[in-house]
Parts: sequence; structure tokens; C-alpha cells
Amino acid sequence: MRALLLLFLLLGSSLSGCLGGGEPTAEELQVDEEPGWKVGDWFQYIFTTPQYGQDTARLVIAEKDESADNWMLAISSRAEAQRHAVLNHNPFLGRLTFSDLKVYENGLAQTVFNFPMEIGNSWQFTLFGFDWTAEVAELNSDGALIEATTGGGGTIDYVFDGKIGFLRSFEWTSGSGESMFDMELTDNGRGHDGQVWFVRATDLKDAVYENLDGEVSDSFLDEGHPSGTDFDHLVWYLDVIIDESAGSSGSMTIKDHLEATSLNRAWGAGSEENHAIGTIPSLTGEYTLTVHLSGSDSMVHLRVAGGLEQSWTL
Repeated sequence: MRALLLLFLLLGSSLSGCLGGGEPTAEELQVDEEPGWKVGDWFQYIFTTPQYGQDTARLVIAEKDESADNWMLAISSRAEAQRHAVLNHNPFLGRLTFSDLKVYENGLAQTVFNFPMEIGNSWQFTLFGFDWTAEVAELNSDGALIEATTGGGGTIDYVFDGKIGFLRSFEWTSGSGESMFDMELTDNGRGHDGQVWFVRATDLKDAVYENLDGEVSDSFLDEGHPSGTDFDHLVWYLDVIIDESAGSSGSMTIKDHLEATSLNRAWGAGSEENHAIGTIPSLTGEYTLTVHLSGSDSMVHLRVAGGLEQSWTL
């Protein structure tokens, strides 16, 4: 805890002139946890992605796990928790370490923040499947502006607000200039009242089926969570386009190893099913899927993740 307190004070001193907070008060010197969060603290953001447009939801401090030295950040939207499970689009959902608020990617803690914040400081981390080099570019009234770059993956620009101890904004822009994930703080406070969720997931399937003009069989295993625990359910995601020409069609069936049908979809000529998401039961073992497509421009993109769902009522 002394190390965490020192980290907090170093951050406060490096930002104090820019944020207008002055030197820490005697009361602030007595904080015994970094960054001064309490269970129930919340941060409300507008989240924007290419798939779903804009959505407003709260990130909420749902738990303080002393045994693992982690905070648990959950979200006030169950649908957003499921989307993250299968798309991995919000890196700040789930565990954050007490020290430096590291986020997790593929089970490894990543140093997205590096304290104390000083202009010119640089470090590396992995996020969204890319290796990034980050640097503190500015210290201003909004906090510390950090810029991260990677080969082929675009840029990340984000602002750490020293007053709230978390992000004011975060935007990942692809190499082609498309905004892939954006979050903007609209409000924050303490004492969230209501239910929040997090789905800790493992990717099981990510496949695109196209140029078939026929039928294909495929499979995936319903197992493999790092904890060794069976999944609570599977989360699926679909993007579908069926050729507009007469006679074009498509269908997809997923069955568990007992031959029970878990998901059944059918589409006619000119149909589209964009960014569809849902859950199916988890039954440990092999799942089989059958995809039938006709029409030269017909396509099905399927993603499946196995999830352990946690919820808290605060």
C-alpha cells in the first residue's frame, strides 16, 4: 500500500500545476489506496464503435479483490458486457491491477498507464492485438495526453484525468483513419445503484464463409477457459450478406455434441444480418456447424466466445 500511495502522490505532484489542484492536502496524503477508488464509484461514457454506433453506459467499480491485487470494473449494460466478450472491443472492462491500473489482454497485464506522468516518458504495451509505443505528449487542464503508435495498427490518443484517477477520453484510430473504438467521459460519481455485469471470455471460433455456392461443415470445442471452469454460456456474433440475385440463399446451424440444435438461421436473397449477437447454452465438448450459401456475393462471418458471467448488485 505504501508503494501505491507513493505512486498516487507522484502522479498528483506531476499533474498538480497543470490540473489546478495544487499540492495534496493533509487529507489527500492519508489515502491508503491507488487511485482512491471505492466500490460503487462509476464513470459514465459514450462508447462509439463502427459496428454499433454510439451507446452510453457506466463503468463501475464492482469489486476490490485484495487476494489478486485487482479492481474489477463491470458495466451497467449486460448487452455491452456480452459484446465485449465476443468482440474484445473494450479493454477497460474486467480486471485492472492496483499498481499502475494495468489492463489485461490475453491474460497478461498491460501497462497502458505509466506513472508518474511526465512529458516525454515512453513505454510499450499490447492492446487490440498490436504492440504499441506510448508517450506522454502534453500535460494540460484536462490531464495527461498520451499518444501511442504501432506499425500498421494506427494510433491511440487518450487522456488520463488526475482528478478522477481514470480516463477522460480514449480513441483508437486505424491505419486507414477509421475510428475503431472511442470512449468519452460524460459524468462520474460514487455510490452506483443497480446491477452491473462482466463476462470473462475465451475466443472459440472466428471464421468467414464465402464463395461457397454449396455447403460446408466446421466445428469448435466448448472448452478452454484459463480458469479451468466450464463456461456459463457461449456468446455468438454474426455478420451476414446474401447475394441479391434470384435463387440466392443462406443458412447456418450449430449443434452440440448431443445433436441438439443450439442456433438455427436462414436467409433469403438480398438479406443482411449485421452485428447480431446472442447466447446459446454451453455443453462441454465439440459443437458442429453447417453453413450453406448460394450466390457469388453471399457471406457469413461467425464469431463464438465462451463466457463466465459475473454480476453485482450495488
